Amino acid sequence: MNDLRIEPALGEARLADWRAVHNTIIPTAVLSLGQVRERAGRNRLDVAYLGETVVGCSTVRPPDEETAATTVIARTLPGFRGRGVGTALYERGLAHARTLGGEGVETVVLASNEEGLRFALARGFVEVERYVLPGDTVPFVTLRLA
Repeated sequence: MNDLRIEPALGEARLADWRAVHNTIIPTAVLSLGQVRERAGRNRLDVAYLGETVVGCSTVRPPDEETAATTVIARTLPGFRGRGVGTALYERGLAHARTLGGEGVETVVLASNEEGLRFALARGFVEVERYVLPGDTVPFVTLRLA
């Protein structure tokens, strides 16, 4: 995977790439570019590329008043799974999360994303909660690193 590179989602083009991956993986919670800009102001957003092709993205959310844990979310587009993209995004996000403190590490996966759930469980996460956003029918799964 020598041509994999992970870049901070800085600038409009990278934010748009991050948004495209997010909205593909999480079609039940589509974000506008304005919402992505707002998230970039409080979270670390990264984008993964194979050559010039966008293949994944990640979010590292610091602890806050709602969640005492740091949240690390790695997303890989379906056609690029099983090639180490998610692992590279996750490991980079986890390294950053460890600099932020907090009470542990969590991740969040859309329940319909079975591959994402398997990915998290294989890395030692355990399910702690399921919730449905207003107007949605597919729950999100919160998992904590054991």
